[in-house]
Amino acid sequence: MTTVTGEVRDLLRLAVYTYRDQPHTVELLRRQLARLDEPLRVAIAGKVKAGKSTLLNALVGEAVAPTDAGECTRVVTWYRDGPSPRITVHPKDGPPAALPVVRRDGALEIDLGGTPAERVDRLVVDWPAQSLRGTTLIDTPGIASLSTDVARRTLRLFDPDDDTPTEADAVLYLMRHLHVADAEFLSSFSDQGVARATAVNAVAVISRADEIGGGRVDAMLSARAIAGRYRAEPALRGLCQNVVAVAGLLAHTGRTLRAAEFTALTALAAAPRDELDAALLSADRFLTADPGPAGLSAELRRGLVRRFGLFGIRLATMLVRQGVRSPSTLSDELVDRSGLADLQRVLQVQFAQRRDLLKARSALLALDRLLRAGGDDGRGLAAQVERILAGAHEFAELRLLGALRSGTVRLPQQLSAEAERLLGDEGTAPATRLGLPAEAGPETLHRVAADLRQRWQRHAENPMLSRRAADACRIVVRTCEGMLNGSARPTSAPRPAS
Repeated sequence: MTTVTGEVRDLLRLAVYTYRDQPHTVELLRRQLARLDEPLRVAIAGKVKAGKSTLLNALVGEAVAPTDAGECTRVVTWYRDGPSPRITVHPKDGPPAALPVVRRDGALEIDLGGTPAERVDRLVVDWPAQSLRGTTLIDTPGIASLSTDVARRTLRLFDPDDDTPTEADAVLYLMRHLHVADAEFLSSFSDQGVARATAVNAVAVISRADEIGGGRVDAMLSARAIAGRYRAEPALRGLCQNVVAVAGLLAHTGRTLRAAEFTALTALAAAPRDELDAALLSADRFLTADPGPAGLSAELRRGLVRRFGLFGIRLATMLVRQGVRSPSTLSDELVDRSGLADLQRVLQVQFAQRRDLLKARSALLALDRLLRAGGDDGRGLAAQVERILAGAHEFAELRLLGALRSGTVRLPQQLSAEAERLLGDEGTAPATRLGLPAEAGPETLHRVAADLRQRWQRHAENPMLSRRAADACRIVVRTCEGMLNGSARPTSAPRPAS
């Protein structure tokens, strides 16, 4: 438990006692207390057909989220770790009810049992999965849906119109290309409230990245280059922590590859190259060819297109031609080339390593919202919220990191890059912050942290820097001091010259 988490927990307990005569407020506060011990909540948002459910399936490693346009895709759905599969529907009016767990062709099917989607508050799917033990994933309806009610459900999750606290600690925002609507959503998600931090809990994903460049086998190279340009785009730097390119369908199929599919792909790879390339010019040509390439039935070809897409078929057959000889090897290659590992790395660095801090931040936002809605009535809780925020260096780091990324605080370019790294932009481990190998020993950590503290102290005293820039340097100095306090000092000092 971090110091900040402990302070927030104590403050929530004080609030529960203070409002003990208001059952509704006490219930909301108790939920926030329980939330501190729960996995981090990461919402997956984006426009209709952005690939949200497909990416969620790739992250989980199983087909748990429906990807068709059924009723359940119009409802906010939570996926969390559980001892056994279970689906619970939470109506807006009435008690929760269990739904049958049905799997067909390896995929989970969710039937609302005749309940209209507009009467459902949320679905909760408990599923035993290693990937859900540290993170609860929240699948949301498309924000640009033709149905304003469907889009409003997603917006309400991030910005409730009552005193209900925001449910998500962080967000993965999926986009196919940067559009003004994408920037507007990220801007609205970056809260302007009590924590006053932007960008720190949002990651943008170029989803369906394999469609870039016409789905050529080198499409992911183009997509990664575009993601790199977006990362440097000033309009996005202030709205999200990172931008990653992922081919969600390829990642999901790679993680769930079947032996029969490998056999079919091997047969396609053995077909004449010109014949196969001509058939793969479009989905229609591949599906309607008679006879099909390598003699595959129309039903089998439909299954390959649904599971792999044309990009996945082209890539898989190329890999087989290059020597891939087993389903497991092909699975690893497809997942590696999908960009999923890049996204998982970003989730680990940007979200998982800040898990306690992001949850404490969510709890403070929730408490602040309740106090604003119900009135502090001179109880002093609002002042304690401000005290934690002002006194906690961890929040100062988040605010400064967001300010540097958005450009509201400016440092010389070289200093800015080093400051972002020291503030934990690339990871919160001391060695990562200091730019050292992970195996660096305590004495090395101490020496480098001491040198950096002195250097940043000189920057803070530089009269050529603005006041805001100098204040930023002092925060970095405090970060270096924290690492010094947490590292071992040298075991021996050099002998003075005789």
